Amino acid sequence: MLTVGDPPAVEDARRLLRRARAVVVCPQVFRAGFILGGQGGGCVLLGRDAAGSWSAPAFYGLSSASLGFQIGVQDMQVMMLVMNEPALVALMDSQFQFGADASLSVATIGAGIAGATTSAAGADIVAVARARGLFAGIALEGSLLSARSGWNQAYYGQDLGPRQIVLAMQANNPGADPLRGALMRHGAAVPAPPPVVQAAPAQAAAAHAPPPAAGVQPGPLPPVARPR
Repeated sequence: MLTVGDPPAVEDARRLLRRARAVVVCPQVFRAGFILGGQGGGCVLLGRDAAGSWSAPAFYGLSSASLGFQIGVQDMQVMMLVMNEPALVALMDSQFQFGADASLSVATIGAGIAGATTSAAGADIVAVARARGLFAGIALEGSLLSARSGWNQAYYGQDLGPRQIVLAMQANNPGADPLRGALMRHGAAVPAPPPVVQAAPAQAAAAHAPPPAAGVQPGPLPPVARPR
């Protein structure tokens, strides 16, 4: 999602990631329906500290249900960018329902991801989805993000909660290093170009003055001899 696709859209996703406090990555979310529909998939939550390092992942599950005229099956990739501390703290609960907390605003960026930094300004959580290689829309209203404590215990070999993994950074598994490295690589701030130092006018003129002719040295004339 951060390397392949329309270059302006990919750059907008990276720009949002650079500002994010945390990120939820759902590599495969299925959405299916025939009158009664639903969507779900596995996700991981990672947080970033003040030095720019990412935590180990805490496991979550995403699920929702809907009723209405619908038919079809679709799978997509979803990345939720958590933009501030209050939104991250809210996700630490065992279950978080999108749209239930009126104090948190959630923006979903679909096919119009280009310019997302403007349209998602002020949102606490920004969701980006892509289906079959193209950026697509996703409805998160009413969806549940639930912590999977059993998966955390199986992955780290000890009973750790999301706060211990994401906030306190007490967990480690080398298998997550490629994901953490990708987030550091694509979410790092772009360094500013070095300033161009302009030479002073006198120095610039001296630097461009032609060199003196070889063998000729400037100096005073000798005195004229008087007749006796």
